[in-house]
Amino acid sequence: MRIALTRRNDTNGPLGCYEGEIDRFFNDFFSTGPVRIFNEGWYPRVDVVEDENSFHVTADIPGVSEKEINVTVENGVLSISGERKTERTEEDEKKRYHVSERSYGSFHRTVTLPERINAEGIRANFKDGVLNIEIPKSEEVKPRKIAVTMN
Repeated sequence: MRIALTRRNDTNGPLGCYEGEIDRFFNDFFSTGPVRIFNEGWYPRVDVVEDENSFHVTADIPGVSEKEINVTVENGVLSISGERKTERTEEDEKKRYHVSERSYGSFHRTVTLPERINAEGIRANFKDGVLNIEIPKSEEVKPRKIAVTMN
């Protein structure tokens, strides 16, 4: 059984993931503006863990309200999406930033799930910037103990 993760910010091609970094390097080198240490896009980091009864997906989504998070399951794919809105005001734009590491904008992560899950039993909760999703396995794939008898 294989669980696959994707992120929206992926770029096609073997070197596609470096194109943005190379562009950013040259733009930052010749710019007098603030230096961005990390790339502009962002996506939540996730852990996917399996136990005998369910799969657990944990995503770090700091600075986002639970109202801004969407969790859906369709055709065996769990999707987590939302948006972290900028906190900058017009007054902030007049300031000179020397380092700006925090990213804002929309995000989208997907987890391809195994076939035998109980989609109706999926539960999600969000607390302190951490999204926890429990995906129960269907009864037919849960391990069960077989009694051994003597003949």
